[in-house]
Amino acid sequence: MILVISFVLQFILIAIFVSVGIQKILGHEQQVTIFKHLKLPQWFRVVTGWVEVVGVVGLIIGFWLPWVVVIAGLWFAITMLIGVIVHIRVKDSYSISIPAFILLIISVTLSILNFSELQNMLP
Repeated sequence: MILVISFVLQFILIAIFVSVGIQKILGHEQQVTIFKHLKLPQWFRVVTGWVEVVGVVGLIIGFWLPWVVVIAGLWFAITMLIGVIVHIRVKDSYSISIPAFILLIISVTLSILNFSELQNMLP
């Protein structure tokens, strides 16, 4: 059951982050507007996009090497924690901030569900 939940969470994160990551890298108008609203430079949008794409690669590798899911989950958790902090900094409403918070929770949950895989890698 845990494996099924883990796979579902992986697919959710992959679907979301591959889409928004590529949009950020390519300079999709909505992403440009969001980063202006967040008072962040546009180069940071591109960096964030690449961070998200790298995380997606980690999640995909995690289907064969489950311990990588822990690292990818923490990677996204840190990314989303920063996102939540940025939303708080610009005083966004809860409705605007909540998606980043939900993705943070999903990422942490995914890492926790797979933590035993990382422990198995240690001597």
